Amino acid sequence: MAAAQKTSASPTTTLEYPIHVGSQIHSQLGGCCGELVWVGEPVVFGRAESIAGKYGVWMKDPEPVPPFTRETTWRVDAVGTEVRQLFQYEAAEQLARGYPAKVHILPRPLESTGAVVYRGGLFFQPRRSRAVARYDLRGEAVTAEREIPGAGYHGQYPYSWGGYTDIDLAVDETGLWVIYSTEKARGAIVLSKLDPETLEIRQTWETNIRKRGVANSFVICGTLYTVSSYSAPNATINFAYDTATSTSRALSIPFENRFRYLSMVDYNPAERQLFAWDSFNMVTYPACLSQA
Repeated sequence: MAAAQKTSASPTTTLEYPIHVGSQIHSQLGGCCGELVWVGEPVVFGRAESIAGKYGVWMKDPEPVPPFTRETTWRVDAVGTEVRQLFQYEAAEQLARGYPAKVHILPRPLESTGAVVYRGGLFFQPRRSRAVARYDLRGEAVTAEREIPGAGYHGQYPYSWGGYTDIDLAVDETGLWVIYSTEKARGAIVLSKLDPETLEIRQTWETNIRKRGVANSFVICGTLYTVSSYSAPNATINFAYDTATSTSRALSIPFENRFRYLSMVDYNPAERQLFAWDSFNMVTYPACLSQA
């Protein structure tokens, strides 16, 4: 795969105020950011018992707003064509017992497993659209929606497992990202930084990593990481794309698919853990970063 080679191509800037990711990370976190060097064994927090939960997404907000906290846990069972239920739990332990504190009914069904919760909002892709929307968790209404120009959707450029995973949202130490592909990029992963209030694109990078060739991806400290397989028990974190240098490199960090059907993986920068959904099971992985 071509992604193993480095590229020095310049990022595509889509607004007049591009962010300088590398310097921003260090100023925000006091130099404590770094590269992913190790992922631990998965820890199971809960299990979905109905077929609707074969794949889905679960998350915590790394920068919550009251009345929510970092312990408030969110879950969406993503099997089905009219996926509108967002389950709210006071903590992951409540999720494990299966009793939500509240069920939000989204005004529009969401597509697949790419949603994230950040700064009091659920960010998701409305079904059969190339848009990203922000659902305010306090006001229980959509407060922003914007199309991602040229983004493939509903099965054009999914991850290797399918599931209409064309548009995937992510959060790291620097903010909100969207991972997708376009016809112009010929199926390679495109990564854009989003304004979390307006959903405007601040800056865009076109990688040389084929989206259909990887199982999933996430962002840590401004670097995109990809997972090699959704079903192989001994998968790897196999590529990294650094937005600060616009270069990619091959990796081989062990990653265990214990239940052999990985449909979602996201990074939580507040907990320094990966959250994942693996064949009905909601799991976390400890992540270790090198000191930059």
